[in-house]
Amino acid sequence: MAAAGITSPARIKLKDLVAVDGLPSESYKIAVASLSQSLRNYNVAIIQVPQSDDVLLRCVLDSVRMFFHLKPMVSADTVHAEDPHNWNCTVGYHAEPQHSREVFDFRPGRMNVEGAGVTELPPTGLPNLFALLGNATRVCLDAIACSLELRSFSFTDLLDNVPLKSGEMSTSVLSSCCHNRPGAHHSANLLPSEQGALSMYEEDADRGLLTLMKSDRPGLQIRDLQGRWFVVDADLGPQDMVLYIGTSLYQATAGHLGPSMYRTDNSVDLSQAQCSAHVGRCTVSFKLMPRATAILHCSAMTAAGHPVGSPFQHPVAVHDFMQRANLMDQLLARPGVPTFSFPAPVEVFVPATAQLKAAMKRKKQVSRGKPLAPSKRLRLEAQRVLKERVQEIADAKGLKIRYCNLKECEEQHLNAVESPCGRLREAINWPVGVPFVHPHDLPNRAKQAFLEAYEPGWSANQDGELGMEDAVQDQHGQMLSLTGAAHAGGEEQRYPVKVAAMEDQRFAVKTVFDYLRAKGKPVPTGKPQVVGHKVDISRLAKAAFEAGGRSQVAYLQHMQGVS
Repeated sequence: MAAAGITSPARIKLKDLVAVDGLPSESYKIAVASLSQSLRNYNVAIIQVPQSDDVLLRCVLDSVRMFFHLKPMVSADTVHAEDPHNWNCTVGYHAEPQHSREVFDFRPGRMNVEGAGVTELPPTGLPNLFALLGNATRVCLDAIACSLELRSFSFTDLLDNVPLKSGEMSTSVLSSCCHNRPGAHHSANLLPSEQGALSMYEEDADRGLLTLMKSDRPGLQIRDLQGRWFVVDADLGPQDMVLYIGTSLYQATAGHLGPSMYRTDNSVDLSQAQCSAHVGRCTVSFKLMPRATAILHCSAMTAAGHPVGSPFQHPVAVHDFMQRANLMDQLLARPGVPTFSFPAPVEVFVPATAQLKAAMKRKKQVSRGKPLAPSKRLRLEAQRVLKERVQEIADAKGLKIRYCNLKECEEQHLNAVESPCGRLREAINWPVGVPFVHPHDLPNRAKQAFLEAYEPGWSANQDGELGMEDAVQDQHGQMLSLTGAAHAGGEEQRYPVKVAAMEDQRFAVKTVFDYLRAKGKPVPTGKPQVVGHKVDISRLAKAAFEAGGRSQVAYLQHMQGVS
């Protein structure tokens, strides 16, 4: 259950996510960190309900399977057409042949008065399961708010009353679905064959806040952060349920939590299904929905210090948000024609390759420009080490980094036995004597200590590079030596004292090339020229080896004559 280095969706016990008054327990902090990391990396998490609720969950799932097994063939009057205006009013049985599924929706506070649905008996235990999963999703929602450092119950104003008032109807819904029931859709010819084939792998996202789902057979595929699809309900235990995020929570968190894109694999062998269970894949899912009269806003995110982008700065009514016909295109920038086949593995790595090429191109452009100032280089190196080293250690241990004030940390925290940042500094191996502030705000000497602590030998490597810069700064005198031009300081200063700069001919070429790149000029070829007291080095590159050798010989002859 630890959040360190999870390689698959985390399994979290529901009881560990229940918040209590006082300081959080270690199990609560680990569970919240695991939930946050799993939702961020995989867009899904596995929630384990208590063992006492396993019996109810199994009984309802068996009742749902029997309910759909006894249903007759789908008729035209039970076909459900999606109506954005009635997104919170669906109840009872209806068929969705475009998705090859049948649905029975249960909403407390509303009776099913539509035709034949009055006389049929619904699946058993739906009210009890509705109450159980409703409480579970609210617990998960509060844990998500805690992971975002929001105040407790920040999303309560979006939810229904607990309990419902007299005459109220629940917006949240408990949906029982049967996917690809043998003979229910294929013989009805309610859809063209091409449309039915495409809808089998059509990706979608729920429009609610959270969804808890339990299935009797694998088939739910979720897209992770890298764009790869994987089956999430392949190895669910009796107490395991799948938790994923809807677009309403994506809007309420200003995009910090991405909506879970999912699709259902309906390509099962009908003959095997008839022999095994005589019914398709059955699921029970609780969808925690916002009230129709609520307002989706990001004031809680702003109060917590999270950046809020321009698409999320204006509040939007829930009812208007649900009626957006192009909601998925607006939120997720999906293409007009979705892809219904499994992506090839190479598609996952193409963006990374393109990003690597762009990074290499930027690196070349920076290297051809002027050398960075030492202070700016320290800032950039500190930010790099913070991202590559410190943040990796914090994520592995499930820690949330909160920096101190520079003056307060220097005067009080570093010299105190117990300080607010003491345990965190020790946990992430923060260098001793360095204030626990963002490396960008550290003095230059403290930045060097910070870099040396997380990358031993960094100072020695930088000293070599700084020595190269010093050699480049003295290259004007070296150019005069290479060309044999008169030096302003006299004959004694015609040849530089640093013999090491002229011992290696390759160093002479590198010096010339670095000088040209620092000036933003192309590296040409040709002979050096002297115009008056100025040295034209635009044609020096080709003669660098040769000139370097001549200058060494001349310098040795000069030294012999002096001795």
